[in-house]
Amino acid sequence: MYYPFSWFKSVGLLAAYLAAFGVFGWYINEFIATLAIGAVGLLCWNYWQLYKLNKWLWHSKKMSPPTAVGIWEHVYEGIYHLSRRNRKKRKELGELVKRFREGSEALPDAAVVVDEHANIVWCNRLARIELGLRWPDDAGRRIDNLIRHPKFIEYFHAGNYHYPVEVPSPANIRKIFEYRIMRYGEEHLLLIARDVTRVSQLEDMRRDFVANVSHELRTPLTVINGYLELLPNAHDDGSMTGKALSEMSAQTLRMRNLIEDLLILSRIESSAERIYENTVDMPKVLSTIEIEAATLNQDRHHQITFHIDADVELFGVETELRSACSNLVFNAINYTPSGGKIDVFWQNHKEGVRFAVRDNGEGIEEKHLSRLTERFYRVDKARSRKTGGSGLGLSIVKHVLSHHNSRLDITSVVGEGSEFSFVLSDELIKTRDPLSVQRNS
Repeated sequence: MYYPFSWFKSVGLLAAYLAAFGVFGWYINEFIATLAIGAVGLLCWNYWQLYKLNKWLWHSKKMSPPTAVGIWEHVYEGIYHLSRRNRKKRKELGELVKRFREGSEALPDAAVVVDEHANIVWCNRLARIELGLRWPDDAGRRIDNLIRHPKFIEYFHAGNYHYPVEVPSPANIRKIFEYRIMRYGEEHLLLIARDVTRVSQLEDMRRDFVANVSHELRTPLTVINGYLELLPNAHDDGSMTGKALSEMSAQTLRMRNLIEDLLILSRIESSAERIYENTVDMPKVLSTIEIEAATLNQDRHHQITFHIDADVELFGVETELRSACSNLVFNAINYTPSGGKIDVFWQNHKEGVRFAVRDNGEGIEEKHLSRLTERFYRVDKARSRKTGGSGLGLSIVKHVLSHHNSRLDITSVVGEGSEFSFVLSDELIKTRDPLSVQRNS
């Protein structure tokens, strides 16, 4: 233990030692020589203590320091105290690392830690089982040399880890894993791989079922519709037969629209088309939608204005983007009371380019906004049946935007109107008119 006043004791012993040699030298009348002999002895003794200190630090296995007196006693005690404190800290860190590894081993997902150069630092037990990693043999090896699927390599090196990627397991191609990468610390990445084989199989079954059933329903529906058109034109004579034929024709049309939307949704979900392989002339697409909107608006008398300010060419799938934009425009036409005002915007945005449809209709309550993109979800079922909506339009928009790395934003105030919008990032823009950017900056 350190005592503040022990240094005075050490200084006192040193003074007493030199004083003894001085008195003896004065007594024999050789003061300088005797004092020099005492100083040399003190120097030799200090070198001997340095030798003992070096031997203790580098060669001794004992924790307790050698015995010494004077100032060397305090040096040994200080080193011993620091050593004990460091051993305690190492023990605490060891326990912390042990608990971390035990927790990581208990994870239901495979976990791999890699450094900034993609070298494996550590992996848990599930990573060794499911990903085929060997520990510690694979320590220091590059993760992209062990998981060689092109989709994973592209995802890993792109550096955009906001969305996961689904890739077959390198140890078992029949298993599908969802890979997600998170940055932590300054130079490390945490790779989490989750087995989504069952979920992927169920999703494929659901998608195939919807596509097959929708396709099979088209034939009998076409037959029914054909015979309805062959029947005498008694729709408007006020008779029971006329009402029945009119309702049958309306429901047949509604069912046909529903099937078409189901097929479109199924095609978008199963699409393997890469968005960077095609370009889309959006002003041209929106011009076509404007003509179609004018035709649909003939009986509703809305004031529809298109504001096409962004002269850009995008990477994307034209049929999908056309479907998303037209669904938003046609929804505004169908659900805005007659004589309403609808504005369609295609403008440059700080993050890319923005499409928006704004109306002054009845608006939507906030409790419905988060569920609008669900399949067949309806705010007002009676009104949706009247307009002939299938309940799939916004779901189609959601999947299209997901395919193009975007999302649908909805704002609405009851009694004032609604706005549906999305932003396509700069990464999708192939060309941009500089004057257009300057006007909107």
